[in-house]
Amino acid sequence: QVQPVESGGGSVQAGGSLRLSCAFVGSTYCRYDMSWYRQAPGQEREFVSRIDRDGTPTYADSVRGRFTVSRGNAENTLYLQMNSLKPEDTAMYYCKSTPYGMPYCRGDYWGQGTQVTVSS
Repeated sequence: QVQPVESGGGSVQAGGSLRLSCAFVGSTYCRYDMSWYRQAPGQEREFVSRIDRDGTPTYADSVRGRFTVSRGNAENTLYLQMNSLKPEDTAMYYCKSTPYGMPYCRGDYWGQGTQVTVSS
């Protein structure tokens, strides 16, 4: 299992957009749930979005209608399109992969994060 790698963060003005990407190399014998979290300074890490195993996207109330999560054509890739960004979206964004399937497919793997800064 290799740690996920996030990219695409940056600094934008309120109302702007960014697209985050996450990719990692996993085990051939495991399948993976993938999700996005974020952590603002002084705050706890919070759930942002994920794609459920049936393909249904799930969003935190704070981002629903503005963010769109999708899986890439390449295996083990995940995207987060963020539109209408607000200053309160400012945070470090993390990708998490959770293996499942075979008995040894377990645990949570976190990336190093990518910083998103939204100015008013």
